[in-house]
Amino acid sequence: MKEVDARGLSCPEPMMLTEEAVKNEKGAIRVLVTEPHQRMNVEKCARDHGRKYTSTEIEDGFAVVIE
Repeated sequence: MKEVDARGLSCPEPMMLTEEAVKNEKGAIRVLVTEPHQRMNVEKCARDHGRKYTSTEIEDGFAVVIE
């Protein structure tokens, strides 16, 4: 599983990294972000690309796994 660690990055960097990973990876992607609005943006990106996702809260933010 590819991991995109975007914790601590400012917008729009987390979205840019997520978009790139979704376009280039066919398998699962785990995206780590710090802020709730970043989590929502990553989830929207997954939906926009027709991919399913699950989100969980972790110690220092959120993990979104895009299938």
